Amino acid sequence: MTMLALEQVTDFGDFTKGKDLKEFFKREYSNISTQNCLSEVRLSPDGRHIHVIVRQPKSGLMTYDKYQRAHLMQCQKHVDLVLTRNVPIVDVIYIPLSKPDDTAPVLGVIFENGKVEFWKFLESRSGWHLLQTVDLCNSPRAKVVSVSVCQNFIIWCEERPPSENSSSVCSSFRFCICKKTVEVNEGGVSLGNVKIALHNNPRYTTISSGDLVYLLPDMRENSSLDVSKVFLVWSPEHDTFKVHSACSCTLMKSSSKESDFKRLVTDFIGLLPTLNPPKICGFSPTGCGDLLLLLSTGWVCIMKRDGCLRNIYKLPDNCLSASGTQNSLNMYSEVLALTIGRTLFLIDTKCGLELERISLKTEGLLFVNSLDSHSPQMLSETGLFVVTQTQKPSPTYSEDSSALLVEAVFEEACKYYQQRSLSSTQLTVEKLKKGGMFQAPISLAAILRDYLSNQKTKTGEKHSSGQERLMSSLESELRSLVLLENIKTSMVKASEKDLANYCETLVQQEICRLLGGELEKENLRYLNSIFQLFPTHSWHAVQAVLHLRCNGEGSLSSKAPAELWKIILSPVQPTANFAHCNGQQKHTTVNLPVFELLCHSIFKFQPSWLPRFLELAQQQMGTTSTSSWSYGVKESSESLPLYKRALTVLPCKGSNQHLEVELLLCSERPKAIMQALRILIEQSQWERVTQVAERFCQKSPLLNKEIFSALLCEVSQHRDLDPYLDLLWTLCPEDMTVTSILNIVLKNLPDSTQNSGPFEAHGSQVTIGLLKPLLRKVLQRETKPSHRYADILQSPTVPPLTPPRQPKGLSRDAEHKEAKQRTSS
Repeated sequence: MTMLALEQVTDFGDFTKGKDLKEFFKREYSNISTQNCLSEVRLSPDGRHIHVIVRQPKSGLMTYDKYQRAHLMQCQKHVDLVLTRNVPIVDVIYIPLSKPDDTAPVLGVIFENGKVEFWKFLESRSGWHLLQTVDLCNSPRAKVVSVSVCQNFIIWCEERPPSENSSSVCSSFRFCICKKTVEVNEGGVSLGNVKIALHNNPRYTTISSGDLVYLLPDMRENSSLDVSKVFLVWSPEHDTFKVHSACSCTLMKSSSKESDFKRLVTDFIGLLPTLNPPKICGFSPTGCGDLLLLLSTGWVCIMKRDGCLRNIYKLPDNCLSASGTQNSLNMYSEVLALTIGRTLFLIDTKCGLELERISLKTEGLLFVNSLDSHSPQMLSETGLFVVTQTQKPSPTYSEDSSALLVEAVFEEACKYYQQRSLSSTQLTVEKLKKGGMFQAPISLAAILRDYLSNQKTKTGEKHSSGQERLMSSLESELRSLVLLENIKTSMVKASEKDLANYCETLVQQEICRLLGGELEKENLRYLNSIFQLFPTHSWHAVQAVLHLRCNGEGSLSSKAPAELWKIILSPVQPTANFAHCNGQQKHTTVNLPVFELLCHSIFKFQPSWLPRFLELAQQQMGTTSTSSWSYGVKESSESLPLYKRALTVLPCKGSNQHLEVELLLCSERPKAIMQALRILIEQSQWERVTQVAERFCQKSPLLNKEIFSALLCEVSQHRDLDPYLDLLWTLCPEDMTVTSILNIVLKNLPDSTQNSGPFEAHGSQVTIGLLKPLLRKVLQRETKPSHRYADILQSPTVPPLTPPRQPKGLSRDAEHKEAKQRTSS
């Protein structure tokens, strides 16, 4: 099997001043936050130049270079890049080469005051040489805040000086987006005239991707403006803007040539307060017009150039908050690389599958090397690294495996027979081998010896038909048994690098083996110890064994066989003790059942999956809607519903009440739904309360009456539900009468002495005017005659027509003629 591993390319030894670079990283990592350290590092497209922008105590630029011909660096004196001015640096950019045969890159150092220094690295002349210095902005008082290169344009966001009479709100819209054409020629760099593409806009970060420029709100500023909820996509070639939001990819406006930001957002300015998009925590251009986004919800998405926002991968819950704000992401062909803190994720973008998760010793910065754009490359404190595809270390076959396995067979058999023996004498391996009373371990040992000898010699000799059928039927079990034993042997001799891979493989093999048969007390205790000692490896093994996958909508799917689910969903043992915690039952025994073990692992690493896992487990258990809507069913420790078992993993402090509500609602049981509704009412989440009521009132008339009565009590006590009254009145059950409604309202009215006067600004009591639509609706239903049984109880108003009558004689003659015709025929 192949695996993705991180391999070091260089430790900065082949860079100029490589030791200084190491010392810089060590000093910066110990003095300031990692985010500030790595966010100021830039790499050239070919990875040969590392630039570090220094902000404090004095502004500057440190550059470290790698020569293609190493002897030139040793023979000649290196000419370093020394800036001509001491002004804060905004960023450094590399100008695209106009000639394909020109290999010397041109670097542009952008200063805050609008000045630009263009430098070129010439290896034959041993270093950097200043080409020219130009002005980027027209106004000497302008200030550049962000810059990027898009095709043959330099794009920047420029801050204009505020006027004397401008307010604080107006000062937030004193920025503009500008562009200039740029071209590298033999004489230097030629720039075109300044063109303002957008003015009166807030501060934006410019990101170029292909022929498009994304204008994102500056993440360093916590702006309270509603316009910070949207971002722009600009085509410098056609001067058209599109307005997007990260809230479900809302396209606010498309293909507008408006150059005034205020006019651009006028059409949807009233919609902005209703939007609540997630925060953008990280981004990276793909180079073909798309943009990778890391959102605060944990989703990694890709914004396509056509405006479609596609979810790729969901990070484990609390991963962003636990690892701080340091992150880095990039796309390499069809593989997404993402670093969060000291963890590197490699994701298949086609299906969102996690290919590899690599632990890092230090934080890293991902970058794309133009010479090898398909391989993820990373800069860290210790050097440059590249992700390579290597062969997984296979367990070595030991000559002693046969003897060890045979001995293990007899030891296991000895333990098995001792548990079922009525004799007090101790059974030993020697007695099993010599006594001849137990043939099963002797036969299994012989089969193992034969299998291992054939594996060692690789012979394909023919056995008898009976032995051949036996060996083929036991092939998979024997292979897994031998593999497991070999992994254990290899772990003893493995290096520290390979030990983690062996450990993960071993945990997965053991969990798969334990869940493959009946779980007795000893095996269950062993399974609990695995989850306690190796929680991370156990979580990965659970996903692999159950084939758990989360799609873009958040639902879980599993391809595990029904036999495996039967073991997972086995009822709680009667001997297990339970303790009450906030009205819920909680295990006090050390050895948890399998379902609770899995729920604990999911809650620790991916809490948002817990309700979805409960839904999946209920589907596998085959619960039907008729069985779930039953009242008064007595529950024992053996027949606990799955939602109550899942609730036991939540802590007692109540900090995860949102998960508790989701688990209660997923059960679709009336008592659980009412419990969830009461929790939401206590939290005053009225919009969520009405959504739950509207969803579950249609399930059962009895539940409908309970929900409506509970909400009517709340309406009687306060006015928080006033915006939702029209919806609540539609949920009124058919058997509700005016008398019953008034009785509920009068019983739950608050004490009238609490009111301060007749003209309160915010009255707390319900009024007749609020109840009038409900009372009118119920009264009309009561007075309206019922036509349900009209066809039975009421006779028709007009009697039916009488059939035509004939004289008796004529009718008899006609009957005789008809009888004769029948007999003749």
